[in-house]
Amino acid sequence: MPGPGRPMHPQMQPVPGQPVMYAPPPAQARVYAQPRFAPTVTQEMRIRAGMQAPQQVVTDTPWTGAVRKAQPETEPDSTGNIVRLVAAILVLVALVGGLGLLALLGGLSFGVRLFGLIGLAAIPLLAIIAYVLWLDRWKPKPKLLLGICLLWGAVASVILTLGFSLVGDIALYMVGINGVPDVIGAVIQAPILEESTKTFLLLVIVLAARRHFEGPLDGLVYGSLIGAGFAFTENILYLGQSWNDGELPGLAVTFAMRCLGSPLLHTAFSTCAGVSIGLAARKWPWWSLILMWLPGLVLGMVLHGFWNASMTLLGVFGQATRNVMGGMLPQIIGLVVLSAILSAAWVTLGLLLRRSERMHTQNMLGDYANSGWLTHAEVDMLGTWKGRKNGRDWAKSFPGGKEEMKTMIRTSGRLSTTRMRVLAGIGGEQERKIERAELKQFSDARERLLAASRQTVR
Repeated sequence: MPGPGRPMHPQMQPVPGQPVMYAPPPAQARVYAQPRFAPTVTQEMRIRAGMQAPQQVVTDTPWTGAVRKAQPETEPDSTGNIVRLVAAILVLVALVGGLGLLALLGGLSFGVRLFGLIGLAAIPLLAIIAYVLWLDRWKPKPKLLLGICLLWGAVASVILTLGFSLVGDIALYMVGINGVPDVIGAVIQAPILEESTKTFLLLVIVLAARRHFEGPLDGLVYGSLIGAGFAFTENILYLGQSWNDGELPGLAVTFAMRCLGSPLLHTAFSTCAGVSIGLAARKWPWWSLILMWLPGLVLGMVLHGFWNASMTLLGVFGQATRNVMGGMLPQIIGLVVLSAILSAAWVTLGLLLRRSERMHTQNMLGDYANSGWLTHAEVDMLGTWKGRKNGRDWAKSFPGGKEEMKTMIRTSGRLSTTRMRVLAGIGGEQERKIERAELKQFSDARERLLAASRQTVR
């Protein structure tokens, strides 16, 4: 019974006509939110209504805990993710439709030879895709985004470039200028239009899905695929024109110069904007992403313009050596040298960023080890290629272990991204909810992994 002067707990109020039974109230009462469109219930109303307390207070039951554990994992902000997923699918469908339109036009222009042209143009494309996917293995990006980047370069940027060029020519004609001179078009107009239409998608991705565009390596991956797609379509057009003009010898020369001698040009140009955006995406506010698009865009334009100007100038020099390989020797030498420099720079940059991404992941996971969510041994394993391989080899020795280890590896990669966003103040409280959800996913996978290993040992 309450002592003198102390109010009786609401659950201990006597009910008229019934025996008084008392039990200790719950340790901490919870205040439930008032629902909308329902009568307001006050504490005074509850006291007046009274409720007989049970002899023994129930604190919890085993079945509720079992139900909670059986609940599927839900990702915070699922509504926003669904909206972005639907938008991405719609963009992909539109790009596939555009690809079909280009294929139809190509069939009308080249007939059945289009299949041969696609096969030749696909040789450098497949090599670039293989290298980019190898770079992307540490923290794989959504395949949907990778496909959109490739198709954007092959379809949308080509159509937009042709459309803007046509509008520009019409505008010049209306003011009395009969088109842009070839040199100006190659050195100035083409780099500006092509690099702008290609890399605009990078800006859309980082603003709409920043979680999947978190660093310079991501920018290199996305930018490279966009450039490779653009080069693929452009190569088909040049190869087809050469085949029509010079039959097989002209086709062979164009294939050797474009597909074998300089396969990485558009890939390297588009990478510049991707890397510059990625440097800002890791920790700077959203408006800085737009600003950081510009230096990479300008660098890609300059490199593109320099390439076209060099080939044009070397073609002029070749006129003095028309008796040697038809005057193409200076262009061939310049093409091989400049292409080798650009290609080596692009490949080396990819290797450096890949190593940096691994070290960044290890650094971010170290925060969780210092706070007790992970052990330092787990960070060493999840933050190195060798450690991941050893973990998979060990886990596959018992049923279901390999899949749980893959879950831990994937979740650790997402955690490193989330941790950097939390440290940079990106996403606010929502990002902390995502962090807690990912930590639970990791802990659950680890618990299942250890449970399976103990059963196997027995």
